[in-house]
Amino acid sequence: MPDLRPAAASVHSEEAERRDERLQAPALTGTVFVLIQFDVCEEIKLARLSEIISARALSQPSMKHPAPGYIRYQRPPIMEPIEPLVLETGERLHGEIKYYDYGVISVVFQLPFTGDWETLVRLASRWVWDIDFSAHASRIVKQRLERAAPALVKPYKEWLSEDYFVFHVREIAELPTAIELLQRQGPLVAQIVRGEHTRLAESESNEVLQSRISFYPNDLAVIGWNAAFLYDTVAGAEMAIQLLEYANSQLLEFRHYDELLTLELESVYTSLEQGTGFFRRWRMARSASALYSRLLEVMELTEHADNAIKFLSDMFAARLYRLAAAKVGVPDYKNLVTQKLNTAGDLYRFMVDQFNQSRAFVLESAVVIILVIELIFLFRGKPF
Repeated sequence: MPDLRPAAASVHSEEAERRDERLQAPALTGTVFVLIQFDVCEEIKLARLSEIISARALSQPSMKHPAPGYIRYQRPPIMEPIEPLVLETGERLHGEIKYYDYGVISVVFQLPFTGDWETLVRLASRWVWDIDFSAHASRIVKQRLERAAPALVKPYKEWLSEDYFVFHVREIAELPTAIELLQRQGPLVAQIVRGEHTRLAESESNEVLQSRISFYPNDLAVIGWNAAFLYDTVAGAEMAIQLLEYANSQLLEFRHYDELLTLELESVYTSLEQGTGFFRRWRMARSASALYSRLLEVMELTEHADNAIKFLSDMFAARLYRLAAAKVGVPDYKNLVTQKLNTAGDLYRFMVDQFNQSRAFVLESAVVIILVIELIFLFRGKPF
């Protein structure tokens, strides 16, 4: 009878070696992304910009699952690399800059990392709260815009900005499913999304983890208002990162429209508070025309930004976008803009009515004056 003990010992030895390799391997491997966006102008002429700078159009987002290109940019942004950013800690971040046709510029920094969960928690806490990435990105954007100025339409003097962090983990030593990952490390994932150094309360942790979505058993996205945690392959995470970037750019645009309409409405209210005398009513035609022009302008720009990316039939991409947009606050600002557009429309109609009343009064007065003059001449011409 053959002796199987050497073969069994060899199998146990190989299993032990594989177990030792897993123990020695880093618990986590992935990349941290920092997305900083600026609203710099009403529109960027991408065709003109591509003639000025050596850049390429961003490829359409890759899909997690087989799909015939159901998600696409209407006008893909132009992208070019930028010089690495070296932090005071010595961390060296590679970067790129993207130009969107609706006037938003996005700077993306990324840093590969390996380590354990505690290392990632400390990195998230330090990067989210202690490092002013916006200041670094602002200097880069100002330098680039000096060259790209001919492609900008109506540049703004002051810029609104948004920043967002994505912690993408592509490998975990235990190779857990999404359910197993949440069961074992859910509180740490919540800490990373919130950028907190200390453990969150159970209720707060559960609140963070409710905003999660998965397509396959082994992928996970947990979306927060200023950061997201992704457990996925590089190709799988690409779509999520681009959708998070797009959602934040939409938030930036709606913030701009909200401020624009607020200033416009304040100006109209001030004008109305000064009185509605005859001559002021007559001058309302000009104010109403200016308000209506701004109303049409904002409606056109919001539609432009709102339709920049299409989800034709990909329900997962649409669900992921809706989750991301809701967490960063896009629907809230969009509702504010919609309400102010409705208010501006009501004010426009009121001002037009006031002007029409004044015009009707002038016309009626003119008719009366003409009749009086005719009567005077008529009675003067009659013999007594």
